[in-house]
Amino acid sequence: MPTARAGWLGALIVLAAATLFGSLGVASRFAYDAGVQPFAFVAWRAGVGALGIILVVSVLRGPRELWASVAAADRGARMALLLSIGLASALNLSMFVAFDRTTVALALLGFYTYPAMVAGASGLLGREPLDAVRVVALALALAGMVAVVLGGLGTTEAVRVDALGIGLGLLAAGFQTAFVLTSRGFAAVRADVAMGSILVGSAIVAAVASAATGGVAALLQPLERPEVVALLVTVGLFAAALPSVLFLTGIRWIGGVRTGILMLFEPVVGVGLAALLLGEGLQPLQAVGGATILGAALLVQRGTRVSSETGAVVVPAPGGP
Repeated sequence: MPTARAGWLGALIVLAAATLFGSLGVASRFAYDAGVQPFAFVAWRAGVGALGIILVVSVLRGPRELWASVAAADRGARMALLLSIGLASALNLSMFVAFDRTTVALALLGFYTYPAMVAGASGLLGREPLDAVRVVALALALAGMVAVVLGGLGTTEAVRVDALGIGLGLLAAGFQTAFVLTSRGFAAVRADVAMGSILVGSAIVAAVASAATGGVAALLQPLERPEVVALLVTVGLFAAALPSVLFLTGIRWIGGVRTGILMLFEPVVGVGLAALLLGEGLQPLQAVGGATILGAALLVQRGTRVSSETGAVVVPAPGGP
């Protein structure tokens, strides 16, 4: 596959992941209105997502493939995968506690600092040097994200500023950064098998947290309404399983820095869906922010194409997508 085509394909994969993840805010609002508790929502989402990946892998490549990829990896790769399970679980728990304590927009503002953290850490580690194009694209994307997120505060009746909630949003950004950096450690494990394992672990942790805080009844409450189960199954498959595999594949194809910049398209989708399905007005500042993020995405792709033409190579990581 030509290098330029691989770069554009990787970018489209990440944008698809961001689009699907962007639907999570609206979906979670529908679930909460139906009485589903946050930790139970996380458990169902991760559990259904894991089951979906397991079924697809079993049908397409046989059930033995579920374990073969992990078993063939060395001890370091398996330890990195185990660490990623813990990071993903901590990320989810931190964010949903943050949502409970402070205004969602403020929690998201803290979380979406992770692309800058990834860029800085990758530069310090010597993995992905920060050239001028990436610095400008990152700055534009972050500015656009701030406009998208804070632009909605004007429509919020009461803004809750809670130091712990905002801190947990930043902590979640740290966990996400560590996940992106750690993912290189299990590159020999196929992306679908790796994300299936991570979702299984996340589901177990969230289920325990749900049972501990709300009892087993809170975890089983969705079973009382078939339409809620249908919603959670849809969320698990299309806002957990598929975008998670695409996200990890994107990191392996185009690197953590470019993936982080492109993933800032997620709040744009979330805001758009909220305006369309929840009646939340789209503010002019948010539209400008969305356009800025798209401009940053085009800039980083343009810069990458130029770099490719001068000799850089973009290839999938070992283990394939």
